[in-house]
Amino acid sequence: MNWNALTDNEMIARYQAGDESALKFLVLRYERRLFSYIMASVKNKELAEDIFQDTFIKVINTIRSGNYQEEGKFFHWIMRIANNLKIDYFRKMQRMPVVENSDTFDIFTVLNSCEESVEDKIIREQTYSDISAFIEYLPEEQKEVLKMRIYMDYSFKDIAALTDVSINTALGRMRYAIINLRKIMAKHRVAL
Repeated sequence: MNWNALTDNEMIARYQAGDESALKFLVLRYERRLFSYIMASVKNKELAEDIFQDTFIKVINTIRSGNYQEEGKFFHWIMRIANNLKIDYFRKMQRMPVVENSDTFDIFTVLNSCEESVEDKIIREQTYSDISAFIEYLPEEQKEVLKMRIYMDYSFKDIAALTDVSINTALGRMRYAIINLRKIMAKHRVAL
């Protein structure tokens, strides 16, 4: 069988019908590009391999469960999964405090430094809620770029590829989104 002649969705359909080799060839089709994409941002081969493997575990589980929905290009979908896994990893690492080993080490010092006061938490949540509501007033193209950049941590190169526009257009939309968001916040007298 000439696997190169089949589209991604045809291979997915064959895999769902029980042809295990279809998934093998689908992975082979994108493994180099996806691994390079992951490696470029994590710059650690072992971590990149872990994220790559976790990405395809998630892909397989989603396809097997019947939850895969063709919403665009398959490669962009697996890139989003890999990107989300990278973000999860880095967030987890930021939450883990680095502690120097010493004779005077006190675990409660570390625990207290990580805690947020109730007042700070309420203020932060209210601010996020206000901003999220204001974002919805933006034009659709600006809203999309802003969400991809801020919430999903996509690079402008990835945003341009996913939205099928040039990098300059993606940058311009982000710039106007921020300008318009500031105007909306000023109108509602909300300050950060």
